[in-house]
Amino acid sequence: MEEKPIHFEDMVAAVEMPTDGILSRTLVNTAAAKVVLFAFSTGQELSEHTAAMAATLHILKGEADVILGEDIHHASAGFWAHMPPHLKHSVRTKTPTVMLLVLLKKSA
Repeated sequence: MEEKPIHFEDMVAAVEMPTDGILSRTLVNTAAAKVVLFAFSTGQELSEHTAAMAATLHILKGEADVILGEDIHHASAGFWAHMPPHLKHSVRTKTPTVMLLVLLKKSA
């Protein structure tokens, strides 16, 4: 089955901002990568966790504290990070925030 291209003119507009809580939308899930768009209301948190695969995180809108290992980053729109496998990380939002997460799966 042939994969079709996917594009977004405005990724922030591709997800509805919740009034309270966290919404996620999986945009792509292939053997190579999983791409998830998150929308957070103010004060939401993805608690500390790890992933078995490398990932990238990109803040598209808003402000959040992004904790990578022991380092706290005060992130706003444009912040980008690469996370190696098994790195402890978490996200705490200060304002309504949109974040793009790309999980990099191992290719066969």
